[in-house]
Amino acid sequence: MMASVDGIEEWWSGGERLQLPLGGSERAIFVRRMGTGPAMTLMHGFPSSSHDWAKVAPALAESHSLLMFDFLGFGASEKPAEHDYSLHEQADLVQALWQHEGVSSTIVVAHDYAVSVTEELLARRASGALASELSAVHLLNGGLYPDLHRPLPTQMALLDPELGPQLSAAITRELFIEALTATFAEGFDRAPDSAEMWRGMSREDGQRIIHLLVRYISDRATHGERWVSALEGTDVPLAFVWGMLDPISGAHMAERIRERLPGAPFLALEDVAHWPSLEAPQRLISAVLDGPGS
Repeated sequence: MMASVDGIEEWWSGGERLQLPLGGSERAIFVRRMGTGPAMTLMHGFPSSSHDWAKVAPALAESHSLLMFDFLGFGASEKPAEHDYSLHEQADLVQALWQHEGVSSTIVVAHDYAVSVTEELLARRASGALASELSAVHLLNGGLYPDLHRPLPTQMALLDPELGPQLSAAITRELFIEALTATFAEGFDRAPDSAEMWRGMSREDGQRIIHLLVRYISDRATHGERWVSALEGTDVPLAFVWGMLDPISGAHMAERIRERLPGAPFLALEDVAHWPSLEAPQRLISAVLDGPGS
């Protein structure tokens, strides 16, 4: 039986906003810390926040020092308007946070958007440009192979330079939640988690910049070769926990991962879609604690 899970307001009250150097400016970044032990950094996806980890964090914190944060533009972090958001900048953010926190080595758990940030960190490590060591990397549903990524129609519309800003301006709670429906497994009670995602996205009217945040899809197309090479060439222990019903990066992505990285532990969640930490938290906890680095 899982203990009660903090709502997003409680989650925010348990963390703080740090001023971190980023791109020549100081940016306010929300950070939540829990537990003691070896460092573990958990990185969320699009269009959510660090609250995605609320169901798994208490158990992981029993044996690890958890570092969870909201990427720039997400959740309780600063949301600059008319900003050129990029996955490279988010990787810079991670490095700045690790430096601030004195993290010399960490396990990484990354989902969705963050799998590409992690690939960039692996590429920097390979070139000697990463100060912190990655002791293990656990990857959850995301576009590791950009040619196989299947964005939702809403995401592609948001990418359109003319239509995107109009959609951001018009988006409502109901439209946002409806767009998420296909990303959860049929029969899963998605309403509470979807509502919390909206609270995170709409804080400080963050939904108005969602067309800027979705540009990560273009980043993947541009830098995919570098990132795939880093993923497949790394000596960092890798493991995968994958929702096979995910229409965006599900079974079709899993097939490529298993083909290219056959030695990496791979847990297929046959009844889960895009959100392992929300739909199957206990199985994710077990996989991470029994996997590399722990």
